[in-house]
Amino acid sequence: MVMESFCAEDTFRIGEMIGKKARAGMVFCLDGELGTGKTVLSKGIAKGLGIAEPVSSPTFTILQEYSDGRLPLYHFDVYRLGEPEEMEELGYEDYFYGEGVCLIEWSSRIAELLPEDAVFLTIEKDLSKGLSYRRITLAAGGKSEDTCH
Repeated sequence: MVMESFCAEDTFRIGEMIGKKARAGMVFCLDGELGTGKTVLSKGIAKGLGIAEPVSSPTFTILQEYSDGRLPLYHFDVYRLGEPEEMEELGYEDYFYGEGVCLIEWSSRIAELLPEDAVFLTIEKDLSKGLSYRRITLAAGGKSEDTCH
């Protein structure tokens, strides 16, 4: 499924819609270049889960946990990982296969660790449609997913 965003507020709302439909055990893999809106989308997903506390990208901590929503959110940013094996130190399997929702920014860096049923979100710019335009593609298992309709 492809969704279009023409501003940060659209991206946030798309994230919120995804968060409202998220179920326990879901893993969302979020990829896109720097500055495409991954953190804005993440904040929307958190809002859709009912998380009220401020959400920021865990760039330097790798993992932020939010537990005040209808489901816990485990927000990973694996951009700074040297090797995928560093995820072992975090006990990633407890998060990936637990009762919360995982959101992994820069997930392509740990592709070999991702669950088969992960949902992939890719954010891309298209400058021909404007500086704020984003194309957000949602796919599960490499196929277009209708989870958010």
